[in-house]
Order: sequence, then C-alpha cells, then structure tokens
Amino acid sequence: MAHIKCIGILTSGGDAPGMNAAIRAVTRTAIYNNLTVKGIMRGYHGLITNEIVDFQSKSVSNIIQKGGTILKTARSKEFLTVEGRALAYKNMKDNGIDALVVIGGDGSLTGAQIFAQEYDIPIVGLPGTIDNDLSGTDATIGYDTALNTIMEAVDKLHDTATSHERLFFVEVMGNTAGYLALNGAIAAGAEAAIIPEMETEVDQLKQLISQGFRKSKNSAIVLVAENKATGGAMGMAERIKREYPQYDARITILGHLQRGGSPTAIDRILASRMGASAIKALLEGQRNVMIGIQNGQMTYVPFAKAISRTKTINRDNIELVKILSI
Repeated sequence: MAHIKCIGILTSGGDAPGMNAAIRAVTRTAIYNNLTVKGIMRGYHGLITNEIVDFQSKSVSNIIQKGGTILKTARSKEFLTVEGRALAYKNMKDNGIDALVVIGGDGSLTGAQIFAQEYDIPIVGLPGTIDNDLSGTDATIGYDTALNTIMEAVDKLHDTATSHERLFFVEVMGNTAGYLALNGAIAAGAEAAIIPEMETEVDQLKQLISQGFRKSKNSAIVLVAENKATGGAMGMAERIKREYPQYDARITILGHLQRGGSPTAIDRILASRMGASAIKALLEGQRNVMIGIQNGQMTYVPFAKAISRTKTINRDNIELVKILSI
C-alpha cells in the first residue's frame, strides 16, 4: 500500500449539522500526524471540476459551531458515470491526494465504495446525515441536532394544539427511516409516530383513530416520516378528510429547517471523535470503511454493511409512544 502523505476531504449529499465539526477534526488530526490536507468543494462534483483548495489549521478555525458545511455540498450526476469518476481520479492524482475522507449519507458512501473499488483508493467515510439510517452505527452526525429542532418545533405546536380540538400532523425528514419521527415523538410528547418501518404491518392511521386519542385529550400531535408510500403528512390529512371527516386535521411540514442550525454538543463531540478516527483508520491502513459508533466506542464498518439498509427501529420505543400517550 502506498504511503499516505496527503488526504482530501469532501462533504456530499444533504448537509447535516456537525459536518463542519467533522471537517475541523479531520483537518487538524491529519496535520497533527504530519499529513497535508486538501479541501474539495461541492462534494464529488468539485472533484470532477477540480475545485480543490489547500487546507491549513486556520482554514477550520471558528467553524465547529456553524451548521451546514464550509466545503459546500452537491449531488453529482457525472460521478455516477465511468467517465466522471475517471476525471475525478485524474484530478485527485494531479493534486497529489493519496486518500479521501467522505462525509455524507447513504448515496455518498455508495459512491465512495464504487470509486474505491475502481481505482484502489483508500477511502474512509463519516456518517453525515440527519436521517440516522446508516447501518453499523448507533448515531449519525446531525441526527441529534435535527431531533432537537423537531422537539422545539413540536413544543411550540403543543401550545396552539391545546387551544383547538385538532389533529396535527407534523412531517419530519428521514427518507425511508423513522428514527426522527419516532424519537421526536418521544422527546416532544407527541401522541403517535407514523413511520415507514411499520407501514407494511399495520394501518397506522386507522390504529391511531381506533385507539380513540380523544378519550382524555382534545387534540393530538402525530409525527409522520416523509414517505412516498404514505404520502407523508399530506397523505394522512387527505385520508382524514375522506375516511374520518369528523376530525379537523392540520399539517406542518418542517422540511429543511431540520437540516440547519448550530450543532448540539452531542453532535460536535461525535463529529470530532469520528473525524479523528477517520485519520487514525487511514494511518492504520484501513480502507472502504465508515467510522461508526457502537455503545460509545468508535468502530470500522465496511461500506457494504453501512449502506445495506439493515438497521432496525427500536420496537420498545414504538410501544413507549403508545404507553405515554394515554
């Protein structure tokens, strides 16, 4: 294996709070280990268009508290092509980059896996996504901050919900994963969470209505994971109008609010630990792995496992929402 002297770092896909903390940790840990660092702007797109800049320690000063990513991010169609990846590899070599640290979610790590296999490049991934849907890690960078954003928004909705007799559907992100909806519901004291993981098992809306949420309450807040199958909050509200017209449904879609904001202490610490571990992994000769956290310990998760979509939702938490909403 070639000796690593220079690492490139990029953020890809949807941004997540804590990405800057990770960029800072990767950069400074690399410099601490006498490596040079190049920042790649706009993800894989920047690797193709050669938007590559030298990074020093001061390049990452005063960014740990900022949301978003100073490296910017983009989704790259060209990188999905063989020609695009060939150009990316050429630019990487021309800039003297020996290894990559890729911070992103499912799609970003899938791209990293393909690129690493084609060109035999050492790549280490960091799980940067608010969805918490990567396997092999208990948490992803940005998840805790997004959860706090959801909690604060739902806290505010509680004030207005109790003033009216209504059913409030709050749509949260999560792609095909219900972590934000389920744990957001627990944190904010919502009456229920409608999540993709349960969709094939029960009619979650029917179950909610049949449990008679009005027995002790005059309103209910329900967190709904965005999902093509259910149509998200809009889909739920349409069904209420059609099947349960006696209820007055209201919709709040939190959308991109959930991606923003200053990262929580938990996300800053997680991103810092993962960033430092990424450099350690590369120096140990690791490749094609994502840094994960399991029971508080940093672990190396093969890309294939990380993107396998085998992470399961905590069933006890589903039951907990039900118990606490009576």
